[in-house]
Amino acid sequence: MKPMFLTELENKPGSGPYEDMLQAMKAAGAPVPQIFHLFRYKPAVTEHLQRFTHAVMRGPSPLSAGQRELIAAFTSYRNDCPF
Repeated sequence: MKPMFLTELENKPGSGPYEDMLQAMKAAGAPVPQIFHLFRYKPAVTEHLQRFTHAVMRGPSPLSAGQRELIAAFTSYRNDCPF
């Protein structure tokens, strides 16, 4: 994956659940979605985005959670995003 434009953000150590997730992904050799760096860097600011995403993907809907995941995976694939 290409490095971020904000290498300070990508390389800044953090704490909490996103730091743990990032370190586990790096240790496993998995690509780290770049938005996770933002979540780690500013968790209070990105909390609303986490709640929004959870509501869209898991909240009430005529589509099952699996169908929504499939749509998200296909969209990511079309955007060359390794999600």
